[in-house]
Amino acid sequence: MAEETRNFQLEIITPDRVFYKGQASMVEFTSVDGEMGVYKNHIPLTTVLAPGVVTITEAEGKKEAAIHAGFVQILGDKVTFLAEIAEWPEEIDLARAQAAKSRAEERLRSHSKEVDVTRAEIALKKALVRIGMK
Repeated sequence: MAEETRNFQLEIITPDRVFYKGQASMVEFTSVDGEMGVYKNHIPLTTVLAPGVVTITEAEGKKEAAIHAGFVQILGDKVTFLAEIAEWPEEIDLARAQAAKSRAEERLRSHSKEVDVTRAEIALKKALVRIGMK
């Protein structure tokens, strides 16, 4: 019973599926303001996700997934992620992630005026998160 009182409802929703729905005692993720850890009864907050790993602590243990962009709404007993992309480690194509990393690094090295540096940096971060999950 004590375990139940520490848990909150967690949902991670992407445009194509409900990626995760369950009870968690903690969730850790990266926002644009830095690393965050959330327990039940956290102050209400909405924040912007940055590419990174989300760690879900359940009664059975921890689960990790790559999450790339979106928003998080934190309420006292519910946390909802609205993410553009969320992937379990087994869903990540390592060769594709390594190719994306190489492309992003090349764009950043080129110093071309046509390169959107912010977009290339985000692509590089996404690729590194995926590679790190494997």
